[in-house]
Amino acid sequence: MQIRALENEIGGALFVRTSRRVELTEAGALLVVEAQRAVAQAERAKAIVQQSLRGDIGKVRIGYAGNAVLTGKMTDHLRAFREAHPAAEIELREMPPSRQAEAVLTGEVDVGYCAAFALKVDPRLSVQPIGAWPLVVAMAEEHTLAAYRRVTPRMLAGEPLIMFPWEEAGGDVLKRLILVLGREPRRVHLADTTLSMLSLTGAGLGVALAPKPLIQVKVPRIVYRPFVAPKNVFAELLLIGRADETAGAVRAFVKLASGSSDRATSRS
Repeated sequence: MQIRALENEIGGALFVRTSRRVELTEAGALLVVEAQRAVAQAERAKAIVQQSLRGDIGKVRIGYAGNAVLTGKMTDHLRAFREAHPAAEIELREMPPSRQAEAVLTGEVDVGYCAAFALKVDPRLSVQPIGAWPLVVAMAEEHTLAAYRRVTPRMLAGEPLIMFPWEEAGGDVLKRLILVLGREPRRVHLADTTLSMLSLTGAGLGVALAPKPLIQVKVPRIVYRPFVAPKNVFAELLLIGRADETAGAVRAFVKLASGSSDRATSRS
């Protein structure tokens, strides 16, 4: 009955029916070919959707500051993600930590490797701790503090400070600076990237607080000294994303990065 109804709908016979056999008409044969194509396309569409949900295809746009690379965390995550999802695309964009939250929320990037120091709390963000490291002070080799083995907050009193832009994070950064230094910094020079921050430091414009892995960067005329920070003050790195994220590749990256970070954090 269904075949007869279909024939009536399309206005022609699909089968030649005799008392001995039933054969496809030319129109019926064309319908079979197109139906097979439709089924194959439906299966392909299903497979593509499943790949997307698993994160096997799609794009992950990552915002980061140079410090995230130096810690090795981001590189480890990228390598592991590439091995698990080789067809997925990755796009990297270097940006100051304080810009990353807004970039994630507006869709400019999908996730960000952000210093906890520069993050303004927002319920629309998912936040995953990645690692934490002691602070060091970067300074020009001729700086008077270079003669000391360690640098205390009191020794930084009056020193110009070089740091990433922090206006987007509002007053939270200033409060954290006061917590670390014991007072408001006398003067601040802003630098968009880790290399520009080191360039200003080497030029003698001030000193910079940075995570310990930064000492791997050997820049002429710059030396590093351990910073005697207040108790429980570390350079903490966070992975931030959208709390309501639906893209499969992004969700897969966050899950992978979060899992690897649960296994390894350094505070030494």
